[in-house]
Amino acid sequence: MSADERRAFCTSVGDLLASWNLPHATGRVYGLLLLGEEPISHDTIAAELELSKGAVSTAVRQLASWGLARVIPQPGSRRLLVEATAGIESLLEASQARARTLIAALREGQDLVAPGPARERLDDVIGLFAGYVDVGGELLASHRRRARPGQS
Repeated sequence: MSADERRAFCTSVGDLLASWNLPHATGRVYGLLLLGEEPISHDTIAAELELSKGAVSTAVRQLASWGLARVIPQPGSRRLLVEATAGIESLLEASQARARTLIAALREGQDLVAPGPARERLDDVIGLFAGYVDVGGELLASHRRRARPGQS
């Protein structure tokens, strides 16, 4: 894979995760980690993605908090290595939780409208999000059943 292809991939992952309200830099770092065979240092990440060390540090903390990366301390050194985990389902679970919260709020609105076009529209939106939650739950359950030992 060429350097341009790696950069394009990292940018695409950054765009995707930005649509899920994570900073673009965080998504780019995750994209780079996904391509790595071995854990890499913050310095390597910063150099390859042309990010500041502060941006890399913030991105790594965010990825670790979402379960998407693992930080590996180096004995006798302040240097940390980082690797991607198989934890993208934590992002999907968070999306599912937000959708369930939205569904609950929309259901409260059902009592505010009489039968008619507004009620039908509200019911359609609730049905769409409920279907998303159901399918997403089935997908996550299937993924967990197939996951190899040691993967999240």
